[in-house]
Amino acid sequence: MPFVELDTNLPAGRVPAGLEKRLCAATAAILSKPEDRVNVTVRPGLAMAVNGSTEPCAQLLISSIGVVGTAEDNRGHSARFFEFLTKELNLGQDRMIIRFFPLEPWQIGKKGTVMTFL
Repeated sequence: MPFVELDTNLPAGRVPAGLEKRLCAATAAILSKPEDRVNVTVRPGLAMAVNGSTEPCAQLLISSIGVVGTAEDNRGHSARFFEFLTKELNLGQDRMIIRFFPLEPWQIGKKGTVMTFL
């Protein structure tokens, strides 16, 4: 059950229409998870700075159970997410950053319980 949050200082008008759906599909493919389990939030127009600069930038937060817990895994994930985001947002890789957060099943609530028991 991946959670993906894209924060950017790009105004909403510069964020491609339907990005959340394409990011959902890309996340499912990259993390080998079913698309109907992927949760995506896109937040444009934020006050942000990356590397000390407020030039157009983006930050991607990826949280998931079991697939973002090692440097080796995340190196591959990072390359694929950067490829997707540079094309979609027309930003250079130096204007984006990705943060990976491994989750445990007991940290995700669903259907009145936690994923451990589902």
